[in-house]
Amino acid sequence: MARPIAQPLRPLTATERQQLMQVTKSPSQALRRHRRARALLAVANGSTLTAAAKEVGWRVCDTVAALIRRFNARGLEALDDRPRSGRRRSYGLAERERILGEFHREPDLECDGTATWSLSTLKRALRAAPDGLPEVSTFTILHVLHESGYSWQQNCTWCETGVALRKNKKEGTLERVVDPEAEQKRG
Repeated sequence: MARPIAQPLRPLTATERQQLMQVTKSPSQALRRHRRARALLAVANGSTLTAAAKEVGWRVCDTVAALIRRFNARGLEALDDRPRSGRRRSYGLAERERILGEFHREPDLECDGTATWSLSTLKRALRAAPDGLPEVSTFTILHVLHESGYSWQQNCTWCETGVALRKNKKEGTLERVVDPEAEQKRG
């Protein structure tokens, strides 16, 4: 006999049903979101908790019951993971600006020992500077650069995302072209 639902799923709105269907059909969605959306749709279509759990590959129907409680309380946010505990970021806005300021500075070959920045040379320069960050890690630098829209390019080291230099064939000059949708594409 099927286990009774402790808290039944509230009726889905047309928009919620449509968005859940989009999540289940999208190949780029995370597996967790996909499974949660499928489980909610199965229960909304009349399946039991046990059947919905088996359909998405979960062993216990309590997982579906907890998902229903979260969905009833938070809506479509229930598809995403909740924030987890862990160490808070130790660098604030001023430190991030310091990292970006050092990154934008042209490296001096004699002083910095490099002509282009890498994560390790940037870390060394930031740690050695009198107003620098003595304990900054390469991971922190990488994270700050990615958040600021930079990505690693094999042929030209660090480049600003969505910006390209193009040569004008007629005039022979370089033009800076900016993609206006770069932020949206990055997500």
